[in-house]
This record gives sequence, structure tokens and C-alpha cells, in this order.
Amino acid sequence: MSILTPDRNIGYTRFSHLMKLIPEYHIKDFPVTHLGPFPSQVVCSPVRGLVLKKDITYFLAWSISFYPQVLLNYRRKSVQGLSIDFLYLNVIGFFCYSIFNLVFFYSKEIQDQCKHPDHEDQCRMLLHRFGTLDHQRYKDSDSLVRGNDVIFSVHAFLISCVTLGQALYYKSDNHLSISTRMYLDVIALLTVLHFAQVLIGEDQWLDFIYFFGSMKFLVSVVKYVPQAFMNYKRKSTVGWSIHNILLDFTGGMLSSLQLILDAAIAKDSSGITGDFVKLGLGLVAILFDCIFMVQHYILYPSRVDSSLTEREPLIV
Repeated sequence: MSILTPDRNIGYTRFSHLMKLIPEYHIKDFPVTHLGPFPSQVVCSPVRGLVLKKDITYFLAWSISFYPQVLLNYRRKSVQGLSIDFLYLNVIGFFCYSIFNLVFFYSKEIQDQCKHPDHEDQCRMLLHRFGTLDHQRYKDSDSLVRGNDVIFSVHAFLISCVTLGQALYYKSDNHLSISTRMYLDVIALLTVLHFAQVLIGEDQWLDFIYFFGSMKFLVSVVKYVPQAFMNYKRKSTVGWSIHNILLDFTGGMLSSLQLILDAAIAKDSSGITGDFVKLGLGLVAILFDCIFMVQHYILYPSRVDSSLTEREPLIV
């Protein structure tokens, strides 16, 4: 751990330039004393660089994880083995997530409502559950979520639509189940009712956006169940890309590791234990990744596929 001080060896101008290279959300987590216009003591640790690298790594892992399934579907010219229920739920979930992030990032009206004392605590809690709260922007009354979360959610929604489009184009015998159809109908009905309440003045737009956040949580909890059950019934994972799961698992583990490192750096475990919903959703995703890996590598190791064996590389 090194100490930077503005003395004769480091002029104030140079020191100020060095300060700008350190993200503000890291600086504020540490005690800083001031001498004149510049901080006189800033704690710098290699751990922070590790946190930033992991942030980029799990962002890339999650973003890339959608493509192996798209490529596998294209090469097989089939989506046999891929649950249509999962695809619909995935699209709905990321649609809600995209709306949530886009509105909080761009809408000045929503930002102002979120700063109101009647909504501030609830707004911060919901943003924290998503892991998208930008603490520095929140303090400065600017956009409330990070730009990379907006990019990820919109990209995830678009690529999920592509995968669903493949399923509709290749016309598998896998049809939307009654339970998922009813679940989607309930979501649509609730959306219309909440929208009507906003129009007649019973709710605010902020409440409507909260609804999208709630739907994202509910979808995230159940969306993998249909695929895991399909693999169990077929006694096979052919058609379901394991590369998707490996990348998703990597992103989830690195995200959890960053959460732990952030808490260690700040010497505050509330970021981990303070919201069991956020922690629970992350653990649910990792749990299903582990289930899929056990199904693929241990329970159903056969890769027999009349269209294309998954042992072949995805990209030739």
C-alpha cells in the first residue's frame, strides 16, 4: 500500500493529474484529509486495480455468453433441445431490465422523482438490488445508473430476440407451455393496469418503472427452470450450449468476487449482507449454472445429435 503526498517531489499540478486517474467512487470509500486545495493523503492499493479489471472481465463474459447459443443454432439449423419457455422469459426479463436502466439513465423526470424524500430510500434500494446504482451520480443528481449497465441490458435484450427469432424460424416441436403462457399473460395484464393507474393519476411514472424492476426479479428467479426440466426429460443437453453456461458462470463468480472485494476495501460488509434479494438472485443464477454443468458433463454426457455434434467447434 503506497501513500501519495503533495510534497517537493510531486508538485500540486502533477498530483492533481494523478488524482484524476483514480475513479471517484474508490476515493470516497477511504478517509481523506485535506491540506489546502488538494488531498494530502490518498491510499492506493493494487486491490482496486484488480476490482476494476474484474468489473470489465465479468461485463465481457456476460455479454459474450449470449453468442455461443446463437452460433450453435445457426450451425445446426435447429433449436431442438432449447426450451422455448426459457427464450420467451429471457426476452421479457431483459426487456424489463432495459426499460428500467434506460429510463433511470436518461429521464430527468424520473431522476427528479427519485430524489424526492418520499421515494429516495425505495429508489436507492431498488437500484442497489440491480447492482446498477452509481453512487457518485446519485450524489451529484445526474444519471442514476452506470452507462455499462444500459449497454449490457439493451444488448442482452437484442441478442435474446435474435435467439427467439431463430427458434421461431427453425420451427421446432417445442411449444410454449401453458404455465409460461399464463405467466406472460399475467405480466401483460399487470403492465396494462399499472399504465392505466399512471394515466388516471393514481400512480407516478416512477411507480411504473418500479414495476418493470419487480418483473425482472421474478423472471430471473424462474427463467432457467424450463430448460433444466427439459434437459432432465430428454436425458440430454444437446442443443443447449454449455459455452453459454461457462461464460455466465464466469461472469457470476467474478461479479460475486468483486462484491466481496468492494466490501473488503471499504471495510463494510453491508454491500453483501444488506440486501439478501440481490445476493439471493446472484446465488440462484450460479446454482442453475452448476446444475447445467452437472447435467452436461456428468448426468448426460452423450453428444449424439442428428444435426451436428456439439463436440465440433462452434466456429470453423
